[in-house]
Amino acid sequence: MKKFKNNPPIHGWLILDKPLGQTSTQALGRARRLLGGSKVGHGGTLDPLATGILPLAFGEATKLIPYVMDGDKEYEFTVQWGEARTTDDAEGEVCATSDVRPTEAGIRAALPGFVGVIAQKPPAFSAIKIAGERAYDLARAGEVVEMAARNVTIHDLQLVEIIDENSASFRASSGKGMYVRSLARDLAQKLGTHGYVVALRRTRVGAFTIENAVTMPKLESLVAEKAGLGVVLPMKSVLSGFETLKLSPSEAHTLRLGQKILIKPSHGDIFNAPVIFAEEQGVPVALVEAIAGEFRVLRGFSF
Repeated sequence: MKKFKNNPPIHGWLILDKPLGQTSTQALGRARRLLGGSKVGHGGTLDPLATGILPLAFGEATKLIPYVMDGDKEYEFTVQWGEARTTDDAEGEVCATSDVRPTEAGIRAALPGFVGVIAQKPPAFSAIKIAGERAYDLARAGEVVEMAARNVTIHDLQLVEIIDENSASFRASSGKGMYVRSLARDLAQKLGTHGYVVALRRTRVGAFTIENAVTMPKLESLVAEKAGLGVVLPMKSVLSGFETLKLSPSEAHTLRLGQKILIKPSHGDIFNAPVIFAEEQGVPVALVEAIAGEFRVLRGFSF
């Protein structure tokens, strides 16, 4: 792998519009080879058949990945009726068929039942661990994988278009942990048929929207023009809803040592926020929380 010893370290976010056919790990690897960076991670996996927002964290931004994965997400997807697939998407093998095709009225009537907090069983072909093993590894090995249902939150689910008798497109927004493949499978079952996802695009992850995203060809072009770093967003961009604590040099030094600082009247009322982004003259210092009159470090940053 190419080394980037002479390049300055990268700390921030690349919001990639993941191409069709690549795994999230493959897309991350390509971006890393293009931009460099000794430490890179992604905020939320996308299947190979999915496109759209894949947040890539470089350097100290990797410490913020959990906050990205906890953010709400939006999807556009298409369901094909009449077949069940082992993976609940077009990559899998056909495991059941049905001649039933839902009507538009039937679809619209069923959608409200999938909004709110619902119990959802993840696909057997997923990255969830069972006794230390990835579910998809067990499924690919031919084992029968029993996935436990868990509660997820779907904020909104809309029918976008009846494409034809056999397929329809939808738009959904949800909290963390929701599987669109499971939603499509369960919606089809509710409608008395089978169904699977044939197209999926993630259009928002937390603070990041598709307008923030860069395609791989665009990134390659920018890197060739030596302008690739221009699309890397600041670490703080993922924390758009967080309060910011402005630190003096002495306060920043204290927090960098992992010690506490006292809450002062000059800090205003930001201590009411559950998590606070602390910085000194624009340089990230730590995520802190306010407890008993003090700011305490949750996660420190190293620069």
